[in-house]
Amino acid sequence: MKIIIFGANELGSMIASEFYTDNDITVIDDEQNKIDAFNKLDVGFISGNASNIEVLKQANIKSADVFVACTASDELNIVACLTAKRISTVKTICFVRKEEYKSSLGMAKDAEYNCDFYVDNIIWPEELLTQEIFRIITVAKALDVENFADGRARLLEYKIPKNSILVNGMVKHCEFPKDTLIVGITRDSELFIPNGETVLHEDDKVIFMGLSHSLDILAGKFFHEKEFVKNVTIIGGGNVGLKLAKNLENLKLKLKIVEKDEKRCEFLAQELDNALIINGDGTDLELLNEEDISNSDVVVSVTNNDEKNLLCSLLVKHMGAKRVISRVSKNTNVSLFERVGIDIAISSKTAALNEIKNNIKETNIGILATVEQGKGEVLVIEIPENYETKKIMEIRLPAKAIVGVIQRRKRIIIPNGTTQVMSGDNLIIFTTSENAPMIREFFEEIR
Repeated sequence: MKIIIFGANELGSMIASEFYTDNDITVIDDEQNKIDAFNKLDVGFISGNASNIEVLKQANIKSADVFVACTASDELNIVACLTAKRISTVKTICFVRKEEYKSSLGMAKDAEYNCDFYVDNIIWPEELLTQEIFRIITVAKALDVENFADGRARLLEYKIPKNSILVNGMVKHCEFPKDTLIVGITRDSELFIPNGETVLHEDDKVIFMGLSHSLDILAGKFFHEKEFVKNVTIIGGGNVGLKLAKNLENLKLKLKIVEKDEKRCEFLAQELDNALIINGDGTDLELLNEEDISNSDVVVSVTNNDEKNLLCSLLVKHMGAKRVISRVSKNTNVSLFERVGIDIAISSKTAALNEIKNNIKETNIGILATVEQGKGEVLVIEIPENYETKKIMEIRLPAKAIVGVIQRRKRIIIPNGTTQVMSGDNLIIFTTSENAPMIREFFEEIR
């Protein structure tokens, strides 16, 4: 596949790193914007602006399969995608940072607003970030939450606390509720797939998959009893903060938003019905004390500055906040935030990369989610109609992976070794990113 990327920034390098080994990658951008990460990749580079037809021709746009525009400028990305679409049949993926652009570009594909050329896929990373934070907030103490099969199945990640009854117990002896599976463990920054003999340790980050109701029972039994999120503080009232607050208001939670800009505070007060808007700086220790921020069930720092988010998060964590979630703009900072004690650090770029993977997939295999900064992948696999029915234990996978969920028409099945895999099933499989290519190749061969 030939992929052209407009944007030699961190996001562009992540996309190129993901695809360059099996695809022909060309990157377009001005030379001064090119980050060092591209020097390690076997990709072509063209200096210029992809909104220029001549530059696109130089990149052989007519022979390309996918064109991704991910510069820091919405307008440049949009014009480049529309120009590419005008002179070729390439599939276009456009990154935007403003909600109105996403809405307007989406309308162009609607039959009511029929036009000759449009953008195939629009990705608004802030929307993906907001959705991920919202899912995590709504499950007490969860480190990660992913919903599958219209919410009937889930993935939940928890850290095993000190003095937990799970510590030093073998997986097979833990008596997890029916219709739940432990599919992954991160220990000392390494993700692996456990078996029944695996012994759980304090501070292990454990990933479960199962029916939503069964996971609720598991969470209540082992991780937070009957604890619920009742009040949330959001530091930063920008696009992410506002969108997150609107979503949380629907859950009738008690909300506070700390925003430094006075005019933005006035706007937030008009947009939100029940949130308390506090005009102040999230790094002001006196303000945090006066407003009793540390007593929030969850504090979320979502300014557009990594250094400020880190400082705000460390302050409220030091003051005793139960759970702290921080937005991270630079993907390389995620592990740093977690090492210094932030409970959950989230980058929108990882979710955006998943969107791209699914938008350009050419097989019966898609990616539903990644976990642990891309160390683990949740794959969805469509079993072809001519497939011979087999029990899971009879399927000889080439690498470690766990079939966590089977979606069979309207049924959701949490399988075991004797569960049969049938034609037409959708398998939701958990594996490590290292093993994922082998699992994909195995299932591609049975098509």
